[in-house]
Amino acid sequence: MLIPFSRLYLSDANVRKTRSEEDDIQLSADIEARGLLQNLLVTKSKKRGKFAVIAGGRRLRAIEMIVARGAWDPDTEIECKLLEGSEEEAGEASLAENFQRVGMSPAEECRAFQHFIKEGSDVAAVAKRFGLTQRFVEGRLRLANLAEPIFEALAKGDVTLEIAKAYAATDQHEVQLRVFEQMRYAYNPSADAIRRMVASGSMRGNDPIALLIGEDAYVAAGGKIERDLFSEAADDRWIDIEIAHRLAAEKMEAEAQRIAAETGLAWISPVASTNSWQARSEMGVNAVRLPPAPLSEEARARIDAIDARMEEISEIIDEGHEGDPEGNEADFAQLEAEYEDLDAERADLNNPVRELPEEWRSEAGRFLVLTTRGEMVLEADYYSEKRLSFETDENGKVTATAEEPVPGSTKRGSAAPSRPEAVAPGTEKPISARLFDELAVQRRNILSASLLTDAGLALDFAIFALADSRSYESRGTSIKGGRPSDPVTGELSQSTAEGILAEAENALDTAWQEHSCAAQRFIAFRELADEAKAAWLAYAVAISLEAKKGYGSEYHSIHAVIGSMLDIDVAAMWRPTAENFFDRVSKTSCLAALTEVGGSDLAARYAASKKADLAKTCETIFAGKAIVEQDVKEAALAWLPEGMKFTIGANPADPAISDTDESDPVADVCDGDDGEADSEADELIDDHEPQHACEEAAVAA
Repeated sequence: MLIPFSRLYLSDANVRKTRSEEDDIQLSADIEARGLLQNLLVTKSKKRGKFAVIAGGRRLRAIEMIVARGAWDPDTEIECKLLEGSEEEAGEASLAENFQRVGMSPAEECRAFQHFIKEGSDVAAVAKRFGLTQRFVEGRLRLANLAEPIFEALAKGDVTLEIAKAYAATDQHEVQLRVFEQMRYAYNPSADAIRRMVASGSMRGNDPIALLIGEDAYVAAGGKIERDLFSEAADDRWIDIEIAHRLAAEKMEAEAQRIAAETGLAWISPVASTNSWQARSEMGVNAVRLPPAPLSEEARARIDAIDARMEEISEIIDEGHEGDPEGNEADFAQLEAEYEDLDAERADLNNPVRELPEEWRSEAGRFLVLTTRGEMVLEADYYSEKRLSFETDENGKVTATAEEPVPGSTKRGSAAPSRPEAVAPGTEKPISARLFDELAVQRRNILSASLLTDAGLALDFAIFALADSRSYESRGTSIKGGRPSDPVTGELSQSTAEGILAEAENALDTAWQEHSCAAQRFIAFRELADEAKAAWLAYAVAISLEAKKGYGSEYHSIHAVIGSMLDIDVAAMWRPTAENFFDRVSKTSCLAALTEVGGSDLAARYAASKKADLAKTCETIFAGKAIVEQDVKEAALAWLPEGMKFTIGANPADPAISDTDESDPVADVCDGDDGEADSEADELIDDHEPQHACEEAAVAA
């Protein structure tokens, strides 16, 4: 039956009591655009000529909004269904109408919006038609264009809407699928962790490099920008990093040449970063420490004036506190701030730095870096390949000496790999030091992520590292504080381990960190549950692990022991790809790896391939995506280069070890390398079941 809107009101029997203003506005726009698609359920009211709405309260409020804005007349007739019965029966009908309603799933919404776009509608029209914001529709359309395996997982409910939104932060299917594959073995991955992994191959819009070159120049050069449609404060993502770095390099190089010509220095080195420490290390340059310059008469006079004013401020504050302890705190605070500023100025005046002598400008240079706002600035210090030193005699005369660098001297990171895990497969040639360092970091990350699962083992290792203070020998951890310095920096290939570590960090209980006082933070930390403390312990130990020993190419044998105890399946968390391995070793090494998993016949199939094509083929085969025999596929999925294994080895060249010797397996672990597994050491680990401190505490409790 048709009933004028003015004769309808919401019944007390309507079970829906909660409301959302935003949702009501969207529904109002939809009803205005397409009319009321579902009748209201009403009963006759005791008020003469009135009808009570027992089901359809949201629709009634939406129509009220339409009438209020003048789009519909108050006497517009509304399609209703009249129910006869008691108030109790009316309440049951309202409950059934709301309870049995099933909304569309996010995947169904995506397909629906996609259908209307294909039919010729634009985003604005679809948004208006359904009473939604354009941003909401754009977000659902982005989800509709997810890589098929991810969209299917969303449709089946295998991934949540928030997880799907994280994958849709980029529209590049290859990136989505890479992260999706890496997260397959992660336990309860977070959307933030996925977004970080998706963004690892891009640059934020507020990155100093982006601010330096500007969006217009980047887009004009062919660069593409992605915006996260699922965030109100969307962060731009510049996905063509090569273009951004090229434009930044061109701009900074031009500025560096201008400054070099202006200053007469030997060189100005542009660094597209906020500091030059990595560039200094790679160039092997030495800081030039200039001696303080003598004080000028102007500086001496200013220092005397500062001393007088500082003494005056001290007297004012002392007298004020003695006469009126409460005093004017604002005035005292202002005087104290002035005192601190004067003290800082006095320190600067007392330590003037001498400018680099003109005759030595041809031997030194400076680094041009970026501020966080994208501005180019010169770092204050000078650097030289020579070791320059300056001495000032009592008369103020400066004498400079230059020590030439030793020919063939070894710089950081140039140590040649010599251990078995640093030798390329099938050859006696070592892999590059850079590749070994990258494998070392990735192997360490996998060990760190796995250590998160065993807080007891982490505690044992932490206690050991703290207690073993008599020896200066490296124990494979920086437990004394913070993260170690990795042998490589910048963008590295990602594995499941990075996502697991990021997720673990996000899950930590950080409420105790809100206190500014260390004592209060400690008291708050002690109030945490044992599980929260155990999580902090495992995480702190996990991120302390060092990737390798010093600057050489050797792993910590203790990491192999811990990895064996954890029984890590490295192959499930890391696979060799063209980018992270096969492109970095010789063709002979690639063929040797194929021979290991499939024999000489498999290697012969690809022996004539070009190196780049062979690397891609190896990536496909060792990812288990190639059409090969089942036994070959299984062997390829389990294959790892020596540099990624956690195996306990003995020294096979040691003639003192024989089958009849009663040797100490622990000594074998320390004497050997990380090559073939030593069975006695493995048995020792299997038989050793330490009573962890956590377990002892639990028993005591």
